Amino acid sequence: MDVRPLDLTSSRAPSRIGGFRRYEGSFALLRLRTTEVHVWSAFLDIAPSSVRVLEQGLSEGERARANRFYYDKDRSRFIVARYVLRSILGRYLETSPARLRFQYGRYGKPFLVEEGCGPALRFNISHSNQMALYAVAKEREIGIDLEHIRPKLASMEVAERFFSPREIAALRALPADHLSAAFFACWTRKEAYIKALGEGLSYPLDKFDVSLEPGRPTALLRTYDDPREASRWTIQDLFPMAGYAGAIAVQGQGYDISCRQWPTKECFGYFRPGFG
Repeated sequence: MDVRPLDLTSSRAPSRIGGFRRYEGSFALLRLRTTEVHVWSAFLDIAPSSVRVLEQGLSEGERARANRFYYDKDRSRFIVARYVLRSILGRYLETSPARLRFQYGRYGKPFLVEEGCGPALRFNISHSNQMALYAVAKEREIGIDLEHIRPKLASMEVAERFFSPREIAALRALPADHLSAAFFACWTRKEAYIKALGEGLSYPLDKFDVSLEPGRPTALLRTYDDPREASRWTIQDLFPMAGYAGAIAVQGQGYDISCRQWPTKECFGYFRPGFG
């Protein structure tokens, strides 16, 4: 599978996006046009003492969610992922990360409360293992999914439980050595789409088709309840690093997308205790 480095100065929505690069600009304030989509990657494994510092910047609800994790590693990664989200959004909105307030849609999709004037900021987050991806846009819905590739999960038994009849047939037609890549391409594309809709797994995964065959353009092919729906969305693959598969679903066409690495240390440069 061909992965081309992304030119951050001009990228007109390629179907496959790799080459997450370290952001060299200023983190003091991030600018975003309505014709842009920004994707950030971040590593979540940091020292326990640093996790405790970032935890102070979370809301009471977020800390309660963190405490429900059984394993300390999962708890720590959740805390870092949430504060990185706050740190990124805070740069776009010129505010302290700890001041941000979130509410959640019926099926759990987060959105900002009282973000201020101007076009509405949309965002989505996905984390798997030690990495997280964040998508940010204005006035267009977005969904993002990231999966740590576990070849044992990529089985026809799982596909037959969740995928559409067309997708199952396409997987069956592939050589065995292509099954894992195609399975995770299908999974992440479908998850990104339903996350963009804000309906989560309440939207049946077998009621729409995505492309998954190697060499075929990434796309939402069909939704069974609305033939026009597929034309309203763009789906693209993301390749943040070896061992991970990702995808992003974006409402509409005609946007530029850039992929950047978020240094976790930037959270501390903007950390202000005592807010929230």
